[in-house]
Formats: sequence, structure tokens, C-alpha cells
Amino acid sequence: MTTIDHFNLRSFDLNLLVAFDALMAERSVTKAAQRLKIGQPAMSHSLSTLRALLQDELFIRVGQAMQPTARALSLAVPVRQALRQAQLALTGGDVFDPATEERTFRIAMTPEVELLLIPDLTARLRRLAPGISVLARIFPYDAIDPPMDDGSIDLAIGCTYSRTSRRLFETLYEVDLACCYNPALLPLLQPVALETYLSADHAVISQSESLQGCIKEALEIAGVELNVVTAASGFMSVLAAAQVSPVIATVPRRIADRYGSLLGLEVSPVPVPLTLPPLNMVWASHTDNDPANAWLRQQVRISMTGAEIIDEQKMCEVA
Repeated sequence: MTTIDHFNLRSFDLNLLVAFDALMAERSVTKAAQRLKIGQPAMSHSLSTLRALLQDELFIRVGQAMQPTARALSLAVPVRQALRQAQLALTGGDVFDPATEERTFRIAMTPEVELLLIPDLTARLRRLAPGISVLARIFPYDAIDPPMDDGSIDLAIGCTYSRTSRRLFETLYEVDLACCYNPALLPLLQPVALETYLSADHAVISQSESLQGCIKEALEIAGVELNVVTAASGFMSVLAAAQVSPVIATVPRRIADRYGSLLGLEVSPVPVPLTLPPLNMVWASHTDNDPANAWLRQQVRISMTGAEIIDEQKMCEVA
């Protein structure tokens, strides 16, 4: 067991760790003060004291937010873990009651996940945990990994997040595609034939400079080209384009099934075998045994797949 230096700890106001954790969570002196129910001058004084004691700026103002320095990021997880352990020791156990809990979970997700998850997850939380809110943080498919290590993000759901030793992964489902089109503008036979599909004009999702967007690599692997006339970053924009134009929208099957009929679109399988990465749920390894994070993962799992039981074979820890 590591020896505790009581003398040095006694000389350090441990309330400063609470202030630091609040600043990491809010990235704002004003909001951190509101979280701790203290005045802004008191929070500013705590930050000044922390800067002097740690000999680092810790938080630097960038626009409207306070961005943590490298030193602050290195302290974030150890401080959060220490405070959590102190709270558990004082409350007598690791208790999480979603029915009475009041907190906000921050979930990083791709646009596809936003459309599929948010409606059902919101409905579940209103029934089971009225004090819990969700802040969706949209990360494009080709964006850098969301910041989970410092606690800014509780969970990430997408296709391309990198695997590291600090994260755990669970595959929620394999992604397949479908065609959506307006039969009044494109009177096509069902299912859409390969020749018809390749000769049509297309609308697809793109969050890059490429017209082929998110399916560019899949098209290259399949050895086919599409005449993409419209590429947009949002699925509803692409589906709406197919509603009013003689184009085929190629979107994930789950998006097509849920929203295509609402816009009066026909849905057909894509007549080309396009391979896409699976949809993964990702969380920081140090939160694996956290009851709140585990509960959140279960709510996401049920909302996205309807699965009540964890399939342990689908989970993997990357060494």
C-alpha cells in the first residue's frame, strides 16, 4: 500500500480538487461556480490558487471556453477518481439510482447514431430516469477521436474511433445500406436492379471534400462508381433531396427503414455488396466498473438493438 504523506496533504486545501474537477467539467469559471453553488470570485480565487500551487495555467481562455492545458488533462482522471473514491467512502458504497440521480451524460456520436438513438433513448430516460439528461456531441465519421480520457465525453458511438489500451469496445450492429427514391419521380422496379442503380443519379452523405463521401472506400472496394449529384452532411437532407428530385439516396438501412416511409420514399436493397465498418460503442477503460456508465451503456444498447443482455463475446479489451 502506498504511504500517505499526511503532512503535505494537510498543507493542501483538498477543496481545490473539487474546484478543479468542476472546472474540467464545465470549462467555465461562471458555470463551475454555479455547479458548486459558490460565487464567481471564490471560484476565480480557487483557480488562481491552483495555478500558483501547480505552477501551470491549467485553463486558457479560447473564445468563450476555458481549454485545459496538458498538465490539467494529465490531472483530470486521477482527480476525478480520487473524488469518486472519497464520495463512495463517505456514502458507504457505490450507489447509483437512476430514478433519483440528477446529472448530464455527454455522448459523442455520428449523425446516423443521432437520428437512431436520440428519440428512443430520450423516451427511455423520461420513463426510467427523469433527472438524467443527455448532451449529444456530433463527431463526423472522419473526425479525431472524442476526448473520453479526461471525462469530457462519457461514451462514444460510431464506426471509426481508434482502438487503444485505454478504451473498451462493444459492437452494437453491422451496418448495411439501402436505396431510397420517390416512385413518382423514379418509377423503378423493386428491387432496384444493378444496371439501374449504376446509371441513376445519386445523393449520398459526405462530411469531407469527396462527393462520394462516407461510402467512397466501400465503392472503391466494390469496384463501382456512382454519378453523385448531391452530397450533404445530414441524412434528412439527403432523403429530402430524393423526395423532390429523381435521385437515389443511398443511406444506412436503419435510417431508410425509420425515415424513408415518412417522406413517401420507396426502400430497396443496394444491389452492390458494399462493406462498411460496424457500429461500435466505446468507453474509457477506467469507467468500465462505474455503475452510472454501465447503466448508460445498457440504455444505449437497448435503444439501439433491443438487447437486454450483454453479449460478452462482442466486447473486447484492446491490450
